[in-house]
Amino acid sequence: MKIKIVSFNELAWLWLAFLVTIIDIVTKYWINNNIVQNEIYPFAPFFNLFYVRNYGVIFSLLSDKNGAQRWFLAFLAIIIIVILVVLMYRTDSNYILSKIAYALIIGGALGNLFDRIYYGFIIDFIDFYIGQWHFATFNIADSSICIGTTFLIVENFFSSKRK
Repeated sequence: MKIKIVSFNELAWLWLAFLVTIIDIVTKYWINNNIVQNEIYPFAPFFNLFYVRNYGVIFSLLSDKNGAQRWFLAFLAIIIIVILVVLMYRTDSNYILSKIAYALIIGGALGNLFDRIYYGFIIDFIDFYIGQWHFATFNIADSSICIGTTFLIVENFFSSKRK
């Protein structure tokens, strides 16, 4: 069995994951300490700060399970993070958008994992709306995960077109 040394180039984009994680944790810390839960703070004509606690996953799915899902979801996040780090490592360095995508998803997953372990819930606070219609409240980590997922879809779409 041949052991391969991990080179910097294969995981170079992990700095972005840690940057996303830090920004996410800092913004949620600020929200938790400065914004009253469930109170609307208008920020722009289409954007509010609105602190809510999400005990579930995206769009508050599984949030009604009385906390039993906390450790299961934390464990699941750890598995996903490990898989994504391995995928990042195995991805050819020419696929820069994929490397960035993995980093964004890992960073977002780490940010939400921190919340789930430290607080027992995810802090959501970004409320976009048009008129009376409000999009689901989310956070920096969720944004990072969605952007990373979009990048992966775009990279895979265009790489399959090149073949």
